[in-house]
Amino acid sequence: MLTMRTLRFITIGLFLSHHIQAQTDTTSTSLSEIIVQENRIQIPFSKLNRNMTIVDKLQLETSPARSLPEILAFVPGLDVRQRGVTGVQADIGIRGGSFEQTLMLLNGIKLTDPQTGHHLMNIPVPLVEIDRVEVLKGPASRIFGQNAYAGAINVITKLSEERYVKLQTYGGDFGMKGINFAGSLPVGNYKQNLALSYDDSDGHQYNSDYQVANLFYEGGIDLSDKNSLRGMISYSDRTFGANGFYTSAFPDQWESVQTSLASLSHTLSLESFKLNTRGYWRRNVDEFRLRRNEPSFFQNNHTTDVFALEANGSFQSDWGTTGFGLETRKESIESSNLGNRERNISGIFLEQMISIAQKVDLRAGIYSNYYSEYGWKHFPGAEVGFQASKGIRIYSGYGVSYRIPTYTDLYYKGPTNIGNDQLTPEQAQNFEIGAKLNKSGINAELVYFLRNTDNLIEWARTDATQPWQPQNFNEVRFSGLEASFNYRVNPSSSMIQVKELMISYNYINADLKQGTEPKQETRYALTALKNQLIAGILVGIGSKFEWNTKMRNVERMNQDPYFLLDMRVDYNRIGKVGFFAEASNITNTDYIEAGTVQMPGRWFRAGVSLNLE
Repeated sequence: MLTMRTLRFITIGLFLSHHIQAQTDTTSTSLSEIIVQENRIQIPFSKLNRNMTIVDKLQLETSPARSLPEILAFVPGLDVRQRGVTGVQADIGIRGGSFEQTLMLLNGIKLTDPQTGHHLMNIPVPLVEIDRVEVLKGPASRIFGQNAYAGAINVITKLSEERYVKLQTYGGDFGMKGINFAGSLPVGNYKQNLALSYDDSDGHQYNSDYQVANLFYEGGIDLSDKNSLRGMISYSDRTFGANGFYTSAFPDQWESVQTSLASLSHTLSLESFKLNTRGYWRRNVDEFRLRRNEPSFFQNNHTTDVFALEANGSFQSDWGTTGFGLETRKESIESSNLGNRERNISGIFLEQMISIAQKVDLRAGIYSNYYSEYGWKHFPGAEVGFQASKGIRIYSGYGVSYRIPTYTDLYYKGPTNIGNDQLTPEQAQNFEIGAKLNKSGINAELVYFLRNTDNLIEWARTDATQPWQPQNFNEVRFSGLEASFNYRVNPSSSMIQVKELMISYNYINADLKQGTEPKQETRYALTALKNQLIAGILVGIGSKFEWNTKMRNVERMNQDPYFLLDMRVDYNRIGKVGFFAEASNITNTDYIEAGTVQMPGRWFRAGVSLNLE
């Protein structure tokens, strides 16, 4: 339960914040005004002919969550499977896809790890520093290349021109405690942000303790009105007891992961031409033990490096907007289990967007990748939109998805998992049609999608006595229906006000043909989301209180459904000193998100925030 020290912090926070006047909530932003960051062609959210969800600053700050994976669990269509609280280790699937089929990006930088997608959420950015998150559902290979198979998630940070300091500390059940700091100190024309965080816990069950630290620095300078530079350095260190994370046969698993990222980019902005060139390096160091205190029994050490150069741009002409891009990247691994290996990937991108009679717009293009193991692969795609009225848009799209196997898929050797070096890349044909409403604070959307997959990579086994091994499956079909409604109102002087109301429903059907093979148990493809219902309401009480309630009902294929209820209360969130309290799984539901890892029952956190400008 909460410690006396934490309660003293809360009491002090309440006392101080009582004397501070309410401020204007600068975190509220109209979604229709947001420019979607796709590296090349910039499109307002309201004009996008794709199914995308924007998680903005208001939702980041008021969701009952301590980590980005927990916040993304409230996004329609995302299947977040955590193996512990506060995002210590989490996988994210989109539209029935596995975690390997989701591409994570940070300010457009690809965070794919060639070892395994289990490192997908090792994002070295404290939560307090994130400005918004763009979740693109459906094929994104035409935009970002391979690995954006079922969708892409782009985490966006923002350099501030104003000075500020934000500090947040909290404590809770399971010996949980944490601190988040973010500061902005512009000097003349140079803007810079620094953020750090630390979270740890004794764990909600045996061998589920963790320590997670993040350090993030970003700077930028406008060299002229046309040229700017932006650099970023970040580091994440997470160490955790991994009870049953990858197999229930060994409860004493343990893992330690360090992720480093550095990038430097230059942007040239002319009246009708824009070019961004960027270089970045990402390293992931992973130590895994099957028995925590006996490394000699079974231990893996992996170090992966990714070096990449990119050039992305767009220009305006009488023919519309043209987007183009080039990239080259080298991926390498030094591993005690997977061996020492490397591969090279290059890509070229070209697309065109045109408007017809102010009502119809068409966007089509192709991303061609060259792989040192597989040669050239091409990902064409197109979207068309019709503006039926000022607030109603109808759209449809087609795209090709592609993913090459990870090194774990190909070469891993362990007691319960064995790789398959005969795997071939997986590819899918995707189609969607939808309609969206964006009017008077209402954002609503209805979408149908279809994904036909060839050579799906899936871990399978014939029975529980056999090890898991990835195989290629043909004739795999995913189809689904997505419906969402979000209503947000501007702050008013009302004593009680509904600030935001949202509800969504997602249905997914998977049909995996196994031909003449005997009946097999699959790990991911046939445990994807089947039914997902999410609802939430953010209520303002007076000028300082906010009460956010989130509900989820989740049913995965071949598994029992479960219901979760979470809440958060904020007092003076945007003031100089604020207080918050959160409760997760209020219904004390017994549930599992990944493997056989038991998630915690009812648990609580509370803390104090400080905002200085």
